[in-house]
Amino acid sequence: MTRIDFAFGAPDRLRMACQVVRKRFLAGQRLVVYCKDGSRLNAFDRMLWAFDDTSFVPHVLANDPLASETPVVLTAGDPQQAAQAAQAKDGSDPSPLWLLNLDNDCPPGFDTFERLLEIVSDDPDDKQAARQRWRVYQNAGHTPQSHDLSRQPTGD
Repeated sequence: MTRIDFAFGAPDRLRMACQVVRKRFLAGQRLVVYCKDGSRLNAFDRMLWAFDDTSFVPHVLANDPLASETPVVLTAGDPQQAAQAAQAKDGSDPSPLWLLNLDNDCPPGFDTFERLLEIVSDDPDDKQAARQRWRVYQNAGHTPQSHDLSRQPTGD
């Protein structure tokens, strides 16, 4: 069953998502980042290029020919199709993909991923949407885990 982790209390959802993606990349984890809101996904894409002067997180859109060679794949479409595009062409990459959701709704096919990450800011609308997603996951038989970012030390 998919493990679902909610990180609540992010001062800035997209910036925190960049930090999470960088941390997972440095740990050797491959990710699909989903958001059907194209403007938010584009903002996240731009932020990944510029959020830190000293690090780089390789990432491409799911339809990019380099998706199978890139550790972070962004998609506004079906995350499962993005995961298929991200799989190594020679089948040599056995590491499972994780899914990071930046959308207001639950991503389709989330339960085919080993792990689903949700970042939630202090914005009231963002928190309300997260509560809705939490309930959907619970109603589907999952037990989401909650992590309070406001109680963690700042920095990476």
